[in-house]
Amino acid sequence: MPSTLRAPVACGVDVGSTNTKVVALDPDGSVVARASRPTPRDPRRLSVDARALLALVEDLVREACADRFAVHAVASAGVGEDGVLVDARLDPLTPALAWFDPRRQDVFAGLRPQLTDDATFDAESDAFRTLVGWTWARGQVAPGRAHRWVALADLAGVLWSGDAFLSDTLASRTGAWRSGDRRWASERVRLTLGDEGLLPPVVPTGTVVGPLRSAALAASGVLADGAVVVAGGHDHPVGGWAADRVQPGAVLDSMGTAEVVVAQSPLPPSPPRAHVEVAPGIRSGGSTLLRVEELARNVEWAAGDRDVAAHLQAVMAGLSEPLPVLDEGWFVPGSRGGGAPSWAPGAPRDPAVRASAVLGALAHLGRAAVEAVASRLTGGGAADPAPATLLAGGWVRSPGWVEIKARVGGARATPLLEPEVTAAGAALLAATARGWAPDPATTLGLSRR
Repeated sequence: MPSTLRAPVACGVDVGSTNTKVVALDPDGSVVARASRPTPRDPRRLSVDARALLALVEDLVREACADRFAVHAVASAGVGEDGVLVDARLDPLTPALAWFDPRRQDVFAGLRPQLTDDATFDAESDAFRTLVGWTWARGQVAPGRAHRWVALADLAGVLWSGDAFLSDTLASRTGAWRSGDRRWASERVRLTLGDEGLLPPVVPTGTVVGPLRSAALAASGVLADGAVVVAGGHDHPVGGWAADRVQPGAVLDSMGTAEVVVAQSPLPPSPPRAHVEVAPGIRSGGSTLLRVEELARNVEWAAGDRDVAAHLQAVMAGLSEPLPVLDEGWFVPGSRGGGAPSWAPGAPRDPAVRASAVLGALAHLGRAAVEAVASRLTGGGAADPAPATLLAGGWVRSPGWVEIKARVGGARATPLLEPEVTAAGAALLAATARGWAPDPATTLGLSRR
């Protein structure tokens, strides 16, 4: 039994590609504990063992709560496309095929001729979508054994509540869902998963889906009476919702392995355009807008030249000023779908110039992503004021990069101090669904510079 001396918390989980994180909030919204460990992936196949992931999440919740806190609500968010088939007892039957696993390319190549192009789906059809994972998983299981498909981000909540569900922001990542009418494309589901009956009920992100029952958490004394599971969903929309709570109408520019620009719009979901994907709004009748650009892959390519790498590090750290070539276009970022970066014809070979050119090109790419998302927030009217932009992610801790973003973007954005915006956002979702009134600005923090 949990001790009456334990203080109440809501926990948010972020099942990331590299690490899984847990953040614990008190009812006022203060972050009181956190824990993180590598996501358990097969080092060769890259896949995730679902039971190992559940054990890890429970370990992290216990670590965060220790002997001080009792968890009253948990929401789990994470990567959008990974998942597993489970049997009638919700026991996983397959590993989770990673969204970045190279095997997806061959599976998608086999599917592509049978997928009719349709711009009304929430996300573009490519090798990363869940429907590719459905096809792969279907080939790993004997006919008739599978009972449901469960997204990796929802897995802990499904197993704790005992009922399969799919958060609607994850349904948007499948390549077979339209938020406009909240319906599956039956022909795509039959082609890939085989049976629409394997899909669990789609529930709005941020809603209570059931009681939290965990023998491991109960035995540790960290589980409060009446604890609940809250649908968390796709990581980036959850982070964007949290940012919108801090500053309504703001665009979140999150920079890590990729640059993800996300916002909550009051308008209902409409077909994607300009590479801006859509998902249902969180705790609203509006929509989530999302655009992704690559960061790390471009920098790693340029840093293959050690002299360029040294200048990149110095400029990003703010130890040296960027050269006045940010707008020259001498670096061409890698294209969508894995196209390689390159130097533009006539680009100078001076490594200092090249380093500044790389960062300038990436800042312009980010500016275009912010502008594309912002233009759809309220319909894109010319008189609409530019929305505020909040910065998050590991690159926020590089002052030189933040300064370049400001120069190229034409305005200084506001960095958030919380390093784990998705996990903190999921904790805010859990706390809010529980009926608490946490202060999102306290949770995410704002730079006082």
